[in-house]
Amino acid sequence: MKPQTLTAKPPVKFFIFKKPNRWVILTILIALIMSLPVLVVGSAIFQPLNENWQHLKEFLLAEYIINSLILMLGVSVGVLSMGVITAWLTSMCEFPHRRLFSWLLLLPLAIPAYIIAYTYTGLLDFAGPIQTTLREWTGWGIRDYWFPEVRSIGGAIAMLSLVLYPYVYMMARAAFLEQSIGALEASRTLGSTPLNGFFRVALPLARPAIVTGLSLALMETLADFGTVQYFGIGTFTTGIFRTWFGVGDGTTASQLAAMMLVFVFALIMLERWSRKRAKFHNTSQKHSVIKRFQLKGKMAFLAWLACLLPVLFGFILPALQLLYWVFTTAEETIDASFFSLTLNTMLLAMAASIIAVSIALLLAYGRRLHKSQLIGAGVSIASLGYAVPGTVIAVGIMTPFAFIDSALNSWMKANFDISTGLIFSGTVFALLFAYTVRFLAVSVNAIESGLGKIKPTMDDAGRSMGLTPLAVLRKIHLPLMRGTVLTALLLVFVDVLKELPATLILRPFNFNTLAVRAHELAADERLADAATPALMIVLVGILPVILLSRAISHSRAGEQ
Repeated sequence: MKPQTLTAKPPVKFFIFKKPNRWVILTILIALIMSLPVLVVGSAIFQPLNENWQHLKEFLLAEYIINSLILMLGVSVGVLSMGVITAWLTSMCEFPHRRLFSWLLLLPLAIPAYIIAYTYTGLLDFAGPIQTTLREWTGWGIRDYWFPEVRSIGGAIAMLSLVLYPYVYMMARAAFLEQSIGALEASRTLGSTPLNGFFRVALPLARPAIVTGLSLALMETLADFGTVQYFGIGTFTTGIFRTWFGVGDGTTASQLAAMMLVFVFALIMLERWSRKRAKFHNTSQKHSVIKRFQLKGKMAFLAWLACLLPVLFGFILPALQLLYWVFTTAEETIDASFFSLTLNTMLLAMAASIIAVSIALLLAYGRRLHKSQLIGAGVSIASLGYAVPGTVIAVGIMTPFAFIDSALNSWMKANFDISTGLIFSGTVFALLFAYTVRFLAVSVNAIESGLGKIKPTMDDAGRSMGLTPLAVLRKIHLPLMRGTVLTALLLVFVDVLKELPATLILRPFNFNTLAVRAHELAADERLADAATPALMIVLVGILPVILLSRAISHSRAGEQ
């Protein structure tokens, strides 16, 4: 009988989860920090309702909801009509100055909505040059004629549509350029006209991209504060600001912000749904040369006019009016205080862009290293801030930061008899945190696009040489992505320059930016004086718009 050999049984594994990787921990930690403002605002729904909320519910809430819905509906019609038509004409048709219009149509993106609202108010108001000239030519009095009221909800829809249609334009144009030419040519061989091919083939294929652009435009519409506040239109953003500063009720302001998030998340779901649908696009022949429809005669003129009008009213006229005002007020507005204001704004935007892009590099590279659902969810949560209005983010930051400052000050006074004052709330730290939360998604998208162009074999080669993942990022990826990183820095820089509501709420005492200064002067009806800081914002915003146009134009091989 053979002796039995005793073999050790493998130990029982009670834990099925692996030790978490530091990149995973870092991503989840950043996601939690970046989602803090949204979580704080969302938790406001569990707080008891006070009499201020009852007043809002009885007299103002219906107005906020109805005005917000009317704005979204009107802007939808405006941006879709301008964005889709111009995208199709510049992508698939040939007419005079097509290549010039392909990037000119993006220029309105450089002008914030509140600035274009100031310029058109100065042009179209009763005391403006247009109505004044009309009265001089006709001899009419104030009651002898009717003129459209620019300070109205219709005027707000027009202002927002003129500066937000580029979101739909750039998404639709990129989709049209990437579509399979085979499908369009097949429709033509079956007797379809170019117009029928547009409605039956190209438009259905581009619908997910168009919906994505529309959802971005509507998010910006909900987030707008300067335009609706200047025009005296009650919306969620103006209601939150009035409740916080006018009534001094942070709880009710948070509850109003939480209600606004319902609209925001509905748009996020719409955008995510459209992105999932995008995988059905047929792009098997996307590198074939586009054979554009040659437009002649009246059709060429109509196409030229359709592309000219959005640029004319969305950029050229406002820019010329701002330039005229700057020349007439330069001696009074361009002084030492203006240069100090510009320096403060530039330094703030530069610091915010560096912080946002640095965090985006860590998140995007972490997702590249570990393609897990956990880290993917963390990056997505951290990037949600772009969809949340600056007013909501500011409220979500003020509440916890004020609590921390109060608790820290009480503890220091009790133990050391020292008053710490405001360390977090009402400081530049709070502003930088708000900008990072708001615009992190911009830099994450740009960095992930750049990382996607680097083959995974480059990572393997670096690791085989003994480099750590962080060293691979620093020594291999960053040199290859220098252009992408610069673009991300520039995009966040300009977005911070234009941000108004978060800056108004969170800025330190006696600290202004170009956007805030322009808003203050316009609110005092000093529109000409507001032109100098407004024009500076526009000029800085033009460069990234041109870079964006070049990226879209080169998204398809053979495109010129």
